Amino acid sequence: MSEIREARLSKANSLVKKGFDPYAENFKISHSSIFLIEKFSHLDNGQENDFPVSIAGRVLAKRVMGKIAFFTINDQEGQIQLYLDQKIINSNNENQKVLTFEDLKEIVDIGDWIGVCGTIKKTNKGELSIKVEKWAMLSKSLQPLPDKWHGLTDIEKRYRQRYLDLIVNPQSKNVFKTRAKCISFIRRWLDERSFLEIETPILQSEAGGAEARPFVTYHNTLDIPLYLRIATELHLKRMVVGGFEKVYELGRIFRNEGISTKHNPEFTSVEIYQAFSNYIDMMDLTEELIKDIINDSCGSLVINYQNQEIDFSQPWRRISMKNIVKEYTGLDFDSFNGDLKEATEAVKNINVQFSSKINSLGRLLNEVFEQKVESLLIEPTFIVDYPIEISPLARPHFDNKDMVQRFELFIVGRELANAFSELIDPVDQRERMQLQQSLRDGGDLEAHCIDEDFLNALEIGMPPTGGLGIGIDRLIMLITNSPSIRDVIPFPLLKPEITSKNS
Repeated sequence: MSEIREARLSKANSLVKKGFDPYAENFKISHSSIFLIEKFSHLDNGQENDFPVSIAGRVLAKRVMGKIAFFTINDQEGQIQLYLDQKIINSNNENQKVLTFEDLKEIVDIGDWIGVCGTIKKTNKGELSIKVEKWAMLSKSLQPLPDKWHGLTDIEKRYRQRYLDLIVNPQSKNVFKTRAKCISFIRRWLDERSFLEIETPILQSEAGGAEARPFVTYHNTLDIPLYLRIATELHLKRMVVGGFEKVYELGRIFRNEGISTKHNPEFTSVEIYQAFSNYIDMMDLTEELIKDIINDSCGSLVINYQNQEIDFSQPWRRISMKNIVKEYTGLDFDSFNGDLKEATEAVKNINVQFSSKINSLGRLLNEVFEQKVESLLIEPTFIVDYPIEISPLARPHFDNKDMVQRFELFIVGRELANAFSELIDPVDQRERMQLQQSLRDGGDLEAHCIDEDFLNALEIGMPPTGGLGIGIDRLIMLITNSPSIRDVIPFPLLKPEITSKNS
């Protein structure tokens, strides 16, 4: 590697000696590769067009055959071939201080960024090309790209050096293009329905809105600890209290949790709040929004994810947590009549593992669901009516005080969305936060804290409201057929590489 680097440095220095900067300041581009391919694909083999073109890109391949050379360059949109003729390049450069065909052969390596000007030509073999009249070095690459035949197959290296992954794996670039388009679509979809995007604090004095362990930081001037937000919920609800009836935020969330194919400590979500609505209204909104995203991104409501066909076109199933657990395990939690001991023995008999912290029927029910049911929910399924113990911010159920008006959406065995009829009773909310605080004081680092300012906002008065959160990264995984969340986050968090002190 060091020999290659030294050789390329030498080429960069030779450019300097000739009076050229190997790292250019700018280059005027007229068109993209995809525009040219679409505009001139109709040309016959061997046909030329004097349409003037200036384009820049990274050199991915080069073939030099005496006085003729063929390069392939890659810009943001795709690849295009360069047709380089010694006679044309050198004749166009007479009496000018410019780079020659000979310079091109000697100095340009795969990986370099170059800019060219010329016209359009379709070769005799049918390859649309730019017939180059002059060229310029834009950035000299000092390190070689991965072998084009094997690509970048080391998965961890793909995540650590995403820039290389994007260069040699076109699919990775397509994933992030799709991600950007989906995020734009979501914002446009909500804006068109009169939702207003609100930016809420990332640094917070109280980390609330979810059961999750926060990242802790410190503000030196104020001399106070702060937390990276674990949700945007409580601040968006403050906006509803203030009179905004339809609000959302699409942005980063931070949770000090484990890393897996489904979890990254830094992730993207959209949270949506609509006054005068409940969780049933939010179910309807969720289904409509996600169907529109899928159809816009994939061109169909039937997609393939990891060799599983998922049909989004049919009305999505809605079933309570108790009923789905009964359907998949045979356990009827209503039959226990509140007897935790009996329920515990029954759950042990179906090989569900749980800790002594699971000290209520509601938490036990949720544990059975997570271990025995969740991974089996392939088609879009709304699981509704959650235990109150695990839903401290949700409104009580219509007719069961032990449950709340909450749903989660599961697709391909993963939670994709979470929503409530929001709890707007300040007395009830205080009692639940106090219970959560006691759990937190007892060592539960994921329990919710008491947020006095939020409680004060509720006492000012919050209208009936439905709230919804959608995990953007998991949605992009689904749309792009990606098996890991790290495939759809440009720079996922990774454990630092161990390097030798002598290296």
